[in-house]
Formats: sequence, C-alpha cells, structure tokens
Amino acid sequence: MRLRVLLALAAAALALAAPVSAANPQLAGLQVALRAYGFYLGPIDGVSGRGTADAIRAFQRSSRLPVDGIPGGSTRRALGRLGGPLYGERTLRGGRVGWDVSVLQFLLARHGIGRVIDGYFGRETAAAVRRFQRRAGIAVDGIAGPQTLGVLEGAKAREGMRVARYVVREGDSLAVIAERHSTTIPALARANKLDPARPLPIGAKLRIPTRVRAPLAAPPSAVRDLISNTARRNGVDPELARAVAWMESGFQPHVVSHAGALGVMQVTPPTWDFVETVVLGRNVARTTEGNITVGVVFLRHLLREFRGDERLALAAYYQGAKAVRERGLFDETRTYVEAVRSLKGRV
Repeated sequence: MRLRVLLALAAAALALAAPVSAANPQLAGLQVALRAYGFYLGPIDGVSGRGTADAIRAFQRSSRLPVDGIPGGSTRRALGRLGGPLYGERTLRGGRVGWDVSVLQFLLARHGIGRVIDGYFGRETAAAVRRFQRRAGIAVDGIAGPQTLGVLEGAKAREGMRVARYVVREGDSLAVIAERHSTTIPALARANKLDPARPLPIGAKLRIPTRVRAPLAAPPSAVRDLISNTARRNGVDPELARAVAWMESGFQPHVVSHAGALGVMQVTPPTWDFVETVVLGRNVARTTEGNITVGVVFLRHLLREFRGDERLALAAYYQGAKAVRERGLFDETRTYVEAVRSLKGRV
C-alpha cells in the first residue's frame, strides 16, 4: 500500500547513528526538561540534533547515570516532574506539570496557537487549548483529554465518512453487509438508493459508508508493547513489526495519510477489508489494537507471499504486491525498505 512516508524521513532513518532531522513532539518534552536544569540552551523544536544529544549526556554524567545518550526511564525519573509522564498517558488540565504538558504546548505552537512551552499548564495554556478546540470543532472546555490530544496529533476533528466498494455475493443482504462493515441498513440504502425491502442482485456494486472515529490517545510505550505482543502471536519478528510501525507513524494511533491510510500501521480501507475477508475471515474492531492486528497480519501475509523475503515483503507493504511483482521496486520503495531495515532493533 502506498503510504505517507516522506523521503526525507526515510533518508534520515538510513543513518544508524545520525541525528533524526524530522521533528518528534516527544523530544520537545525532553528539551524542556533539560533546559529547566540548565543543560540545553537550544530551541524547543523536537529535533534530536547534536545539542540535544550532548545535553542528555551531560545531564546523565551530572546525575551519575550511565552515559548512553538515551532518555530512558532512569534518566526521565532523574529529571523530576518534567521527566514524565509521556504524552497521551493522562488527561491534561490546569495546574499539571510534566513532560506531556511540554509536548502539548509544543503541538499547540505548531498549530500556531500559544507561545509558552515550559511544562506548566497555566492560564495561557488553557486559553490555547480552548482556542484549538474551538477551531477543531470539538468540545471547548480547556482540558486536553483523549479527543483533544488525538486531534492535536493529526486525527480528524470530526467523525468523517469513508466509502468502500463491495460486490454483492450469494446470500448477502443489507443487514449482513451492514454488520460486516460496521455501518447501518439506512446508511447503506441511502448511499446506494436502494429499497431495503427488496432483495439485492448478485454482482451489484455497492458503496459502503462507514464512520471513521478518531481513536483515543495511547502512550507510545503501550503502543510499542502492543505491536510486539501482536507480532509474537502472529509469528512475525517483533523488531520488524515495530520498525514498520515506527516508519509509518512513529507509533502514533492518530495519523491519517492523504491517501486515507489510518493509524499506527497506516492501513488503507481496502487493505483492512482484504485482511478481514480473505486472510482472517472475521471482522476486526476499528481500534488501535485492531489497526495493529490488521497491519501485522498483512505483513505476515506478504512475508508468506514472497517466501520469507523480508525486502520484497516490505516493498509490497509500501508499494503493493502486484506492483512489486510486475514492475519491480521503485526508487522511493528501495529507500523505504532500507530505512525500515535499519530501524530494526532501534525502536
């Protein structure tokens, strides 16, 4: 499936030890915490450059921690109140202090709202949240709960409609099709100008409207664990599954590509339908866990289709299996494949 990954991100991932140039909102939380202790004097930009890396090591050295340049649990605990929790692990409201508040403020600033990025949820931050909520068309309460956090990360503010295509088969009815695709009989009838009382002609092509809801925010650590566990259950290398997920979304459940690919694994609606009807033979809930399940199962299917050739399976995940077989790997696909493979064991 063709996805939203930018070549710049792919190129950055190729360098194993090089600093990542794409902004990572979670890193903004780290930069704020390091700045509060006087170890980081650069911009709060979410970019892991040399200044941030040097500041982490200097802080670790000062705190008598292993100097590895990685902001792990012990380093974050040493940073005190600004060292956690990670963004998405709790609802944010007035008076809260922490890493996640810094990330919230960074995301608000990236949307052109608010200027303060200090890890403290004060009046100005509450006003910025209300302004964002008003602009996004969601409940305006100045509290950053799951919906607000999700929309800030890139999910659509309002429920939208996706439209899939379905060919009527023997034994189908509007009720059966509606249940299979998580929609309703009236919605199906309206979308296709049908009389619900009449039988469906076999072979008819139907439009399937399905509600797309913004998923709830989930902490990156929980998403990572979910990917690993799902991969193990399905016989897929967890390191490979995590590398694909990181390349696709950075473990963010709320990413929606311009092509309509959704969630952590960036699954398109046709791929989701294929996995449900052909690979698994059952419906999969439209949740973060369901998205990961579909993505991992699809990756397993591609590995089997290409006889365990990881490189071709990854290429098919990005470009499409048919295109890989018929046209070989596009240049940007080669970049994607090498980037994902370089991420194994690192995320």
